[in-house]
Amino acid sequence: MLRVLLVDDEPFIVQGLSVLIDWEAEGYEVVGMAANGEEALEFLKVNQVELIIADIKMPVMSGIELLEIIKKDRISDAYFVILSGYSDFNYAQQAIRFECMDYILKPVQQEELTRILRKVSGMYQTKERALKESRQMEKAYLSRNVISLLSGKYDQINIDYVKAHMRLSEKMRYIDIEIDALSLPEEMEEEKKRAMQRQLYQKCMEYLGKEDSLHCIFDVANHEYGYDIGFLYCSYMAEERGLTEQQFLDAFSDTLTRETEAPVLMFVGSLAKDMDELSESYRTAAIVKSFQAFSSIRNITYYEAEIRKNHDGTILCKQNLDALVTAVEQNNQADINQSVRQLYEVMNRLGMDAQLIDLNISYLLFQLIHLAAEQDDHVNQEEIMHYISTNAFDRGTMRGSERHLRRFAYEYAEYLVQLRKNVSRGVLGDIEKEIKEHYMENMTLKELSKKYYVNSAYLGQLFRKQYGQSFKDYLNNYRIEQAAALLLRTDKKIYEIAEEVGYHDLDYFINRFISVKGCTPAKFRKQSREQKN
Repeated sequence: MLRVLLVDDEPFIVQGLSVLIDWEAEGYEVVGMAANGEEALEFLKVNQVELIIADIKMPVMSGIELLEIIKKDRISDAYFVILSGYSDFNYAQQAIRFECMDYILKPVQQEELTRILRKVSGMYQTKERALKESRQMEKAYLSRNVISLLSGKYDQINIDYVKAHMRLSEKMRYIDIEIDALSLPEEMEEEKKRAMQRQLYQKCMEYLGKEDSLHCIFDVANHEYGYDIGFLYCSYMAEERGLTEQQFLDAFSDTLTRETEAPVLMFVGSLAKDMDELSESYRTAAIVKSFQAFSSIRNITYYEAEIRKNHDGTILCKQNLDALVTAVEQNNQADINQSVRQLYEVMNRLGMDAQLIDLNISYLLFQLIHLAAEQDDHVNQEEIMHYISTNAFDRGTMRGSERHLRRFAYEYAEYLVQLRKNVSRGVLGDIEKEIKEHYMENMTLKELSKKYYVNSAYLGQLFRKQYGQSFKDYLNNYRIEQAAALLLRTDKKIYEIAEEVGYHDLDYFINRFISVKGCTPAKFRKQSREQKN
């Protein structure tokens, strides 16, 4: 509802205006009445309105004087309408000079007032859309600059922009926030997962407040199966609440879990003392996340806590672990099966606790990451860590169990085979054709990998090599190009075009469009048509 302030020194006129039309039906609410401009100013100091209707001639302070003060002192950005019993053109000139929206004569006719209200409503909606688009563009551009810092590919322009638009502190951390993958139904569609990610993003911003909400970035990793929220934590956030860092993150995590009604996980990267260290904080958060598949679940996992575990008399089952790595490298299922069994027998015989088991599994995973990198020097270690974190889950097996590790080792061995084999580009050609024909459908890399008998992680890496971008980015960019064509060739609504090219979340579509085209869909259509004319 748009709020209205009525200002007139004649009470019967104010009362008459309040009952002249059905304000609620027109989308308005009369929230205040004043007898002169001075009373109106006092009201506006503590109340916000979208429309002011004021008499032009009043004692103490006239309508023209009220309008002049409001505009000069920027007291309110409400639309202003002058009422007058005088048809003198000089009054109209004065009102127009101070940006009065309209000027109507008494006695006010119902049709005339209704026309004004509908005009204001239309103008307000246009202004709100423009403001929302502007905010979306600013947030998207800021996110792009922060992601440049996290990826380690940045320059002074990126640093200066982030410093100018984001409140920072001397101590910072990158934190990956996600809903626990194992808590979601296996058959859940991608759109529903995306909706949960969107809800998590909104809850993060609400908790942090207006200014600090800029520290939340939607979908930083931008992986095929990733539904993450990036959070740039700064030490002042805890300090200003009188909390320690751990207390702040515990409270944040508990609130998110409660309000999203799903377990929320946080992977806390290393401490960054300046912006140059943010990429390392991002990388270490990815390492922590990749190990979650083989550890007992924790709501918050700190990188320092993982690497500083001090085990007196630590026992590393190196011989058994190295044997398993060799079996995986050779893709020998019999040896994998035997090595996994012997490893768990030794760990059980030694009575290892959860921390010691984690230490042994961490050694194994580091060796496997190194092994994959040796097969193909173009393979990005972050891609391998993401593969481990998203492909090491099986709902039929307990996290960290012997059966769990065995199944993962089988799949990782096949992954290495395909890295060595280097799948032919014919597969990519077939997939490219399929994207062009079915881009509007719910396509996933996992489904395509099954169809073409290629490991999904390796197929994703092939995509990066061939096209210089992920499968997800390739599909999104293709959809955006089709959306751009529809914006130019048709008069369809923005939400209709979003649905037609495969987006069921309008906000997500607009943000993707901004990241690709540098402006909102509405602005793109307007600019393109103006250029044609």
